[in-house]
Amino acid sequence: MSLVYWILILNLWVFKASSLQAGSRAVLREIADNNGGGNDPKDYAVELNAANFDAVLKDTPATYALVEFFAHWCPACRNYKPHYEKVARLFNGPNAVHPGIVLMTRVDCALKINTKLCDKFSVGHYPMLFWGPPTKFSAGWSSDQAKSKLRVIDDGRTAERLLNWINKQIGSSYGLDDENFENEHLSPNISDPGQIARAVYDVEEATATAFDIILEHKMIKSGTRASLIKFLQLLVAHHPSRRCRKGSAEVLVNFDDLCPLDMWSSARHDVDTTNMVGVLHNFHICGKDVPRGYWMFCRGSRNDTRGFSCGLWVLMHSLSVRIEDGESQSTFTSVCDFIHNFFICEECRQHFYEMCSSVKSPFKTARDFALWLWSAHNEVNERLMKEEASLQTGDPKFPKIIWPPKQLCPLCQDKGSSQIEWNRDEVYKFLISYYRNTLVSLYKEKGLLAEDGTNVFLDESSTNAVAVPVGAALAIALASCAFGALACYWRSQQKSRKYFHQLHSLKNI
Repeated sequence: MSLVYWILILNLWVFKASSLQAGSRAVLREIADNNGGGNDPKDYAVELNAANFDAVLKDTPATYALVEFFAHWCPACRNYKPHYEKVARLFNGPNAVHPGIVLMTRVDCALKINTKLCDKFSVGHYPMLFWGPPTKFSAGWSSDQAKSKLRVIDDGRTAERLLNWINKQIGSSYGLDDENFENEHLSPNISDPGQIARAVYDVEEATATAFDIILEHKMIKSGTRASLIKFLQLLVAHHPSRRCRKGSAEVLVNFDDLCPLDMWSSARHDVDTTNMVGVLHNFHICGKDVPRGYWMFCRGSRNDTRGFSCGLWVLMHSLSVRIEDGESQSTFTSVCDFIHNFFICEECRQHFYEMCSSVKSPFKTARDFALWLWSAHNEVNERLMKEEASLQTGDPKFPKIIWPPKQLCPLCQDKGSSQIEWNRDEVYKFLISYYRNTLVSLYKEKGLLAEDGTNVFLDESSTNAVAVPVGAALAIALASCAFGALACYWRSQQKSRKYFHQLHSLKNI
């Protein structure tokens, strides 16, 4: 009996340890759902605690973070909360007016779990507000740290004063009455090559959005199945985001089971297709936090400009500079087939297909394919420039241009000619620098890349597998051994009982 008791205790401990590990990986998913459940639907600020503080701030796409340290029993804190939430509405959540710029958070110092965290920031009064780059919060703050990147906000007692303070820090002119996509504040990004680093989040957004569109419109058919598989294979090998590579791999591993070749020959293919789409929706190709519902680098000044199409172009360019020479032709075919079969804008995909069809010789080098894609993008821009100019449908802040402009690449255009003459060697160098190196630099700065250059994300939500802590693994092994011992003991007892029963039967003969 005692052996069974200890085995049960071990298994309960294993279950608890595994549950804690799985829960820590769901931090951002819980925060994404913060406006649901039992929370006040008007709470836009993200509630943090000591368990998730570093992880959330490290993984946020926002350029800046604002942390309010408060106590729930403090009357002044309760009165200040509506002011703080008015500002948080502008920056937080998928419906934010100005997303991806400032992450506004709160920490309740009255909770015991946060005592050491609040001490780490030398919190001396409530509420106390800190501002700085998200990754710099992990070191904490004290008043004698002259070189700290964090600042204490001493002039934010009302929503108006807090927003004015933020505007001064980032050179903006946001207002409390701003509504979604009233974005005259957006600055053009053609002169700063470093801004493409923010597009790594847009590449994830575009990948997840494309996958959702394919499923929602039931675009996987017998004639398009192969092209989707080839494109997923390309993403597994060369997507700039590791979580998108993992999510694509998971879809591929299960693809034949979910979408068999003979599915459309069945009389029940409509039902099978519906079931397949339902199951595939559970595979979050870039993690359960994506799509986030907003764009960073690719955000337009109006709701109907840029966004998905911009993110998809950045994805294709990033793939073109990550392949090897031997993959150039297969990548070209995969990209062309994917756009032709799955890009839902009919006119756009027909134009792209015509450009693909005009290529007569197979690509032999990655350089040739990258330059073809760059040239095709400029051809599309040149056509749209004329249409948008005549119809006034373009984005006034981000008009279509022949790319890259001199501000981004001075050496790409040869001087002394009225028409643009491209130095293709310099263009290719620029593409490598822009789409392969700078694109993932933000991940490097945030410490989200391993030493070998692969992305390491705190939220491994793209996979259904559960990582088990070392302690839990040892407990599992120990419990297994105990169960084995119990099984052996039980079998020996059963044999003994059978043996003695047989002897007793013989004596009675």
